[in-house]
Amino acid sequence: MFGTHDLALFMVSGFILNVMPGPDTLLIMSKSASQGWRAGSVASLGIGSGVFVHIVAAALGLSAILASSATAFLVVKYAGAAYLVYIGLMALRQKSRPDADTASPAHAAAGQTHSMKSIYWQGFLSNALNPKVALFFLAFVPQFIGHDAPDKALAFIVLGLIFNFNSMLWCHFLAVSTALASQRLKVSATISNWLNKTIGVLFISLGVKLALSARN
Repeated sequence: MFGTHDLALFMVSGFILNVMPGPDTLLIMSKSASQGWRAGSVASLGIGSGVFVHIVAAALGLSAILASSATAFLVVKYAGAAYLVYIGLMALRQKSRPDADTASPAHAAAGQTHSMKSIYWQGFLSNALNPKVALFFLAFVPQFIGHDAPDKALAFIVLGLIFNFNSMLWCHFLAVSTALASQRLKVSATISNWLNKTIGVLFISLGVKLALSARN
């Protein structure tokens, strides 16, 4: 199909790669645990949008610049690392939510809308600014495109969309399952605050790790 091959192997490999924990998984789980499955799903949609940026960039050859240019790679890497650290600092500052009954419906709805927009952009930027994702697509996807493919860019996009679709299935499952687990545990405000601090430290650690990472 479109010059691709071994689609079953591609889908299985992609699923295994999606299950491996990373910044995206941590963001989804933290939002689902603290704000419910809708927040986790919105974060997933943001992450999926970021993945789509990498797919198109790689298909057009833009991601090759990151692989060949040390300067371009460093710029994107440090931007992504700085954003992960920023998310971590925001998590450290976040406090447990006040009782919903104490807020007016209009104020609560406006706050939730603003929060969901913020969560979407957090997911999008944390993924789109990660150069490692771009290099992953450059290394992984071409292995499933035939040398005689009539349109390699189209084949790349098709495989990328398949990968992203399967990724979204996993991400939304993760969002819902994490939210359900959080509800059953009925985490107290004190424990929730400590979880936020732990998540914040993890994001800062991921940002530092990305900043110190090499292209290979």
